[in-house]
This record gives sequence, structure tokens and C-alpha cells, in this order.
Amino acid sequence: MGCAAWRVGGGMAMVKLAVWVGVVVVVGGFVGVAGFEFEEAEELLFNATQLGVNAYAGSKAGAGHPVMVGLTLIHGAAAKQAGFNLSFTLLNVFLFLPYESPIVAYAYVLLDLCSGILTGYSLLGNGNLQLLSSFCLDGSLPGYHFSPGFGSGSRSWLIQLEGGGWCNTIRNCVYRKKTRRGSSAYMERAIPFTGILSNNPQQNPDFFNWNRVKLRYCDGASFTGDSYDAVHQIHFRGQRIWWAAMEELMSKGMKYATQTLLSGCSAGGLASIVHCDEFKNAFSRKTKVKCLSDAGLFLDAVDVAGGHSLRNLFNGVVTLQGAQKNLPHTCTNHLDPTSCFFPQNLIGNVKTPMFLVNAAYDSWQIQASLAPNSADPHGYWTGCKMNHAQCSASQILFLQRFRNQMLNAVRGFSMSGKNGLFINSCFAHCQTERQDTWFANNSPLIGNKGIAIAVGDWYFDRAGVKAIDCAYPCDKTCHNLVFR
Repeated sequence: MGCAAWRVGGGMAMVKLAVWVGVVVVVGGFVGVAGFEFEEAEELLFNATQLGVNAYAGSKAGAGHPVMVGLTLIHGAAAKQAGFNLSFTLLNVFLFLPYESPIVAYAYVLLDLCSGILTGYSLLGNGNLQLLSSFCLDGSLPGYHFSPGFGSGSRSWLIQLEGGGWCNTIRNCVYRKKTRRGSSAYMERAIPFTGILSNNPQQNPDFFNWNRVKLRYCDGASFTGDSYDAVHQIHFRGQRIWWAAMEELMSKGMKYATQTLLSGCSAGGLASIVHCDEFKNAFSRKTKVKCLSDAGLFLDAVDVAGGHSLRNLFNGVVTLQGAQKNLPHTCTNHLDPTSCFFPQNLIGNVKTPMFLVNAAYDSWQIQASLAPNSADPHGYWTGCKMNHAQCSASQILFLQRFRNQMLNAVRGFSMSGKNGLFINSCFAHCQTERQDTWFANNSPLIGNKGIAIAVGDWYFDRAGVKAIDCAYPCDKTCHNLVFR
């Protein structure tokens, strides 16, 4: 059942002042709400991504400004006033029944007929009726940006899952409700399609004429949550947003695709790992399906204080948002749900071909996982995490151990011929979305191969790609992020 869509306006996100110098990106500092260090790190990196877009567009290699693609909302999620009273009565009747009860599922169907609250339904292979209500954290409609394919790419589809951190407590989920990360009301009206989403063959040689989609991220759990907080009116509906978006895109022609690529950056990169096999199963065997995760290899690492800052964050996300039931069963059948939110415990069991792009010294993980303010109250790591050139010898040694952990995490994954890797020794994050790191005259290289060519060689089976960089500071092609 297809869902209609309509275009809306939205406020443009504010980007802090930044300067691009050679291959070092300098980003203006972000002043956030106290206690929101994870969101602060994400905002800094969002600004860096925008900077890469702007800097490259203004260069000769950029060949003009990138195409701006408008926002489309998934209209089927809108609630209608008609039948509201009956819906409310039905809710009072079955709200106290067990969630798994069949009567609950079919009552939801009746609710949809009465009030149009739900986006649609999907009858899964096990015969269970899945309801596809899909709302951002604040109850607004989810959305995406779509640039149609053309020519030889008209039946090829690339789906990019947006990143943007997570919310693990009621407090910071309430905060996100008033941002583009939790409400479509605050999303940009149009965004530039750059990097892997570009429609310019000089900037995106392999995927420029595909149908290119960017699914916006407004649930705070990498499209896995499924619960609702009635007291604070927070909708944790990431899994249902995923379902509704796939249904919408199938109705727009994706069901006829001959080849597809599911990709994502950061929290979206984690989501592309979680949903990879599910994405593959949505197509016939004749469709070529692969997945790409950029900056999504979040490690269960020990922070500078000996704690587990990221594990604590992920535990809050999984528990608060009810993500347990939507994580791959190949992991949850032997590990706890929080462990199954870490990609290192998932990638070995993904059956669909997958490519990992990651910086060995991932900027977000350094700032928010290894050395967050909570683990470094005296600020010993402040200079280092903002600018790698200010790291002491002992700090560099700590970061080298983090790199070693990353390489150990992908060892088994890399042994499969169907998978690919590009792990460069840079201080970066999300390198496929930024034009200067994806495909430009001076893009990062491992050997003589950049990220765009590496991904294309792997996807089209032109060559196997298992590219792992030498340790810092050997790589002189990095576009390292420096924050101020």
C-alpha cells in the first residue's frame, strides 16, 4: 500500500563559522545545553560536513554548486480528525491488553480506518501484521529527500540513512524534539546532494545517475526504537519510520530496482548495518543489493577514565526506546541487547555484502566515547580531541590502541570475499557525504585509491577492496578535522 507525499518548508539549520585550510578542516565551536556533550560532538561534525560541501563547491573541481533537493514528508503518518472519538474509545479498550495480543494488532487496523493515524501495514513472512505508524520524536511526520535517477541509472537506487547521534534519556530526547534531529518541523526545506549523493559524474562517477534518497533521522535510535512515552509525549518510532519509508520508496519505483545500495553515515551507518539484511529481503533474488556503512563502526571501547561511556549511552538508547526486539536475532540470541547495538557484534553475521568506510581515529568517537567531558572533568584531553596536533605522546599511544581495537573488530569481517573495507588513519567522520573526501582532486587515498573509487570497485565487482591504512602519522592525504 503506497503512501502519498507532499513537500513542505522548514527552517534552515544554522552552521557555525568555519574555515577550510588545505586538508585541515577548522570548525567553529558549538555552544550547547549543559550535559549534552554527545549532541555537541555531533553538531561540530555536522558543521564540518557542511563545510566540506561549501568549500568544494567553491573550488574549480566543484564545477558549480550542488543540486538542492527538497524535503518530502511521508504523508500517510498524518492523523485525521475524522473518527477520532471512536479511536480514543478503542484505545481505552485495548491499551491495557498485552502488546502481543492479536486483538491489539487488529484493533490498530480499525483505528487506521477510523482516524488515519497509521501509515500502513506490512504482512511479514511469519504472518504477523506489523503496524507502520511512523512519527518523529515530537509526533511530526518523518521525511526524506529524493533525486530521481536517469539514463542507465533509472532502475538503480541508493538509500542514504542520515546520522545525528542518539538520545538515551527523557531529558535529551525532549531536547531533540525541538531540533531537526527530532522533528520535521525543524528540518531544512532543501539540502545539497554532495559526495555519494551528487548528480554530477565529475563528483560521483559511479552513482551520479541513480535514484538517490536521503532518509532524514528524527528518532534518536538509528531507526530501531519502538515505544512511546505518554507522560512526555515522545514517540520512539524509528523502526516504523524505516518500514514506512521503505514502503513509500517501493511505491515510487524502488520495487523495480535492478541494483540497490543501502548506505548511511554515523548513526545512519550503524542503522545500515542493523537493517542491511532486512533491506536485502525486501527485494527479489534478481536485484543486486549491497550495503555501505560510513563512520558507523562504533566500538565498545574503554574511555580515558577506565569507564564505558558509549556502552552507557547505548544501554540508555536501547532500553528507553524499546529497540531490543528490532535488533538482529543472530546477535540477541547469545548477547545482551546493548552489546547488539555495537556494530562489532553484528558485522560478522550480516549475510548481505557490506563495505565499511571508517577513520581509524574517528573524530566523534574520540570526543564523545573515548574522552567525553564526563570522563575528563579536568580537561586534560580537551586540546587533543579538538586538534590531534596537540595530543601528547601518551595520548597518541591511547589512540593507537583504539585503532588496534578497530582492526581486530573487522578481522573476521574482512575475510569474506563479499565484503569491503576502507579504513584510513585520519581524524575524520562521515567521509562519503562530504565532496572533498568522497571524490576530489586531493581526496584521501590509501595507496593510490580514493574512497569513491574503492566503493565503486567493490560494488560493481571490478576489484576486491580491503584497504587498511598504515598508522598515524604516515598518511599525508587526510582531511583531518580540527575544532575550535
